[in-house]
Amino acid sequence: MKKLNRVASAILAGIMTVSLCACGGGTGSGEGGNNGGTTTVSDSGAVVIDVYRDCFNLGAVDDAQTKKVEDAINAYIADKINVQIVLHDIPNADYPEKANLAINNKEVDLLWTAAWMGTVGTKDLYAANSVYDITDLLPGTALYASMDENTWKASQYGGKNYFIPVYKDNVEGYDFMFRGALVDEFGWDVTKVKKLADLEPMLADAKAAGIKYPFLTQKTAMFYRWYIDEFDFFTGDNTSDWVAVDRDTNEVVNVIQTPEYKEFVTLMCKWAEEGYISENEATKATEETTTQTEDWAISWWTDIPNNGEANGRYGQDVVMQPASQRYMHTDSMLGSCYAIAASCTPEEAQACIDFVQLLYTDSKLADMYAFGIEGEDFNYNAEGYVEKVADAKYNHSMWESASATVVTCEASNPYTAQMYVDFNSSALISCANGFQFDKTPVESQYGACQTVFEKYGFILENGGFASADVDAKLAEYQAALDEAGYQDVLAEFQRQYDEWKK
Repeated sequence: MKKLNRVASAILAGIMTVSLCACGGGTGSGEGGNNGGTTTVSDSGAVVIDVYRDCFNLGAVDDAQTKKVEDAINAYIADKINVQIVLHDIPNADYPEKANLAINNKEVDLLWTAAWMGTVGTKDLYAANSVYDITDLLPGTALYASMDENTWKASQYGGKNYFIPVYKDNVEGYDFMFRGALVDEFGWDVTKVKKLADLEPMLADAKAAGIKYPFLTQKTAMFYRWYIDEFDFFTGDNTSDWVAVDRDTNEVVNVIQTPEYKEFVTLMCKWAEEGYISENEATKATEETTTQTEDWAISWWTDIPNNGEANGRYGQDVVMQPASQRYMHTDSMLGSCYAIAASCTPEEAQACIDFVQLLYTDSKLADMYAFGIEGEDFNYNAEGYVEKVADAKYNHSMWESASATVVTCEASNPYTAQMYVDFNSSALISCANGFQFDKTPVESQYGACQTVFEKYGFILENGGFASADVDAKLAEYQAALDEAGYQDVLAEFQRQYDEWKK
């Protein structure tokens, strides 16, 4: 069946002529390298790899159906690569613990991970020397050629490749999001909104109309998002937005002392006093499903190639207006990726590369890996889009499966491969692109500062203090940070970043 998102054919032209094997070896992410165990080989002589996946779309995994998908994949790849997979589909709530246990017990070869995850996130795996150095396995392969060089550069740790990004919306930028019904009702011209202060007339309309959340922060610390044009928050964690790189000077700065931070938190506290921000935001009492109701007027959205997806997610029409430019950096690039366990033998590591390479260049395999068995878990409609079966027993999404250039899009969220290529290639390359902070030398101070953030920063950024008290609270915040060891952390940030720039 012809599939509509085959713009990828142009991107992959010539790629498939590259041999589905790579040369070289690798070591773990720290000194000592891989653990040199015994390679597992099937009866047919194929290298067996255990693959761990985080299942976001199902509360409970159907092991029988997962095994059926595993068998179908192995039958399909048998004459293409000398690899056989053992597929472990794990419920989202259990994934960090089970994947971590599998790493410690050397029971996993290839696993899904992400920069934003805890326990088995990219930072955790790298710091624990648990991930295989694949730098020498990539050059000259179809896997490497399937994504642009900036993607590989941005996903490096310490100048080396340890992770294989899922090619999707791999850059970071934000939009103002308006509830469409209110845009129509009040005749708002959202194209005139260029900065936060431009929202005030609209927030006043929403308050007068009795909207519970005129400005919905979704109980999220928002300085990180609204000021991304001024700062690179390279920690990738909004609980650490007290340190950043100033884009103008390319220097590490104490964010709390910047005029931009004072400007922002003063505005948030002022808006809360005027009734534009609910006290539920600062107390984290806002319901997770608020965006699916009519209780809000304006919020935020992470920009993606097809922003129309928000309409389906929230069950109503929403209107977007850009709030920032888009930036390519390490954490955005590793928002979904694969890692090879450092305990792999060179043969197993090569097998993992071969499997992911085929996964990223073969649409049939990518669809099977993402959606399961055709006719049981999903079907292709007349237009070639994927339609999932209502009670599918195997259910994943493109963003955590394989490249958007090869996975067939779902009918509920149509896109083309070219949309993703254009979206990513149009982004600015961040000044701190490729930098990763190693917090090991100041780990206790770093964690203590994050705790201080929850007491002061989060509340300030959600309007939880009187606007007249902002100066005093900022002083208290800084003093508490300093007591927690902030100056040590800041100095270490500056030292590492200066060294990286050289």
